[in-house]
Amino acid sequence: MALFGSKSILGVDLGTAGIKIAELSRPLGDRFDLKNYGILDLVAKDEASPKLDDQTLIAGLKELLARSRFSTKDSVASISSFLTFATVIELPYLSEKDLEKAIPFEARRYVPIPLQDVVLDWSIINVKQNADHPNVEVFLAAVPKDEAERYKNIFLSAGLNLKALELENIALSRVLVGDEQSPLVIVNLGGRSTSIMVIEKGFERLSRNYELGGLELTKALSKALGISFERAEQMKKTSGLNDRSISLADALTPLIDLIVFETKKIVSNYEESRKTKIAKVILTGGQANMPGLREYFSAQLAKETIIGDPFRRISFNKSLEPVLRILSPTLAVSLGLGMRKV
Repeated sequence: MALFGSKSILGVDLGTAGIKIAELSRPLGDRFDLKNYGILDLVAKDEASPKLDDQTLIAGLKELLARSRFSTKDSVASISSFLTFATVIELPYLSEKDLEKAIPFEARRYVPIPLQDVVLDWSIINVKQNADHPNVEVFLAAVPKDEAERYKNIFLSAGLNLKALELENIALSRVLVGDEQSPLVIVNLGGRSTSIMVIEKGFERLSRNYELGGLELTKALSKALGISFERAEQMKKTSGLNDRSISLADALTPLIDLIVFETKKIVSNYEESRKTKIAKVILTGGQANMPGLREYFSAQLAKETIIGDPFRRISFNKSLEPVLRILSPTLAVSLGLGMRKV
């Protein structure tokens, strides 16, 4: 199914701290229309685990569908980078038919679990003209079959028609990077986790995931200031790193510095191995709008740092602009999913 005419689709982001859904249609060309959206925060039963349990997700999806009254049940879902494996491999130039035969054998060297237990997908992302013979760069992705089945069951139980599963990093690249070819970094700051990825020529080249997100920041602030979790969450959102008079920045900076350090390391490793320069860092995810965060990243990394704009190719009711500009980092994955042709 492709997105033609007035047909719409739901981009469903099952995050570590909640569910985000964006309903998009594609009436003309490369532009999309936002028809509806919904966000539901959820609390995991086990705080030690970043993953919400299936029954919580099913109940949450049903509640969000009832509240938001979407016009379709057709959906594309993101699968967390914690649950998948992705890499770029290089092979001698072969016909597509020969690559189909060669890649499963090559994948055994990279995929950490038996191939019979995963759904394997790949695509050619670049042809490199070497002196002797051309090579191809292939983006390789593997999803455990049991996780794919788990997602199917969740969506079926919630009454949704799951058309495709997609790695969340691919959805982010689609909506935030577009056709930009130069290498850049996306830092996705979620509720319970953070992912850092290098994108070049529209594909993920390198990524790392960390179980550190907004929840830990709020806990640290609550403990440092001796205030409730709810009060700490509000102060983080309204003051963030900008208000040193009440030591907010002092409480938040040590954890943020961990993310900055890992970002620096990934950037340095990629620049050295590829003999290139990364000029831009894009912040996204539910924590990206924290006051002072963008400026702090920019100063520490000495690189242009922006808040990603997932609405660059998406039209919406202008009366919603003040709200959507605040929510845009939170909705980025679901918007990217809704833009996928399935």
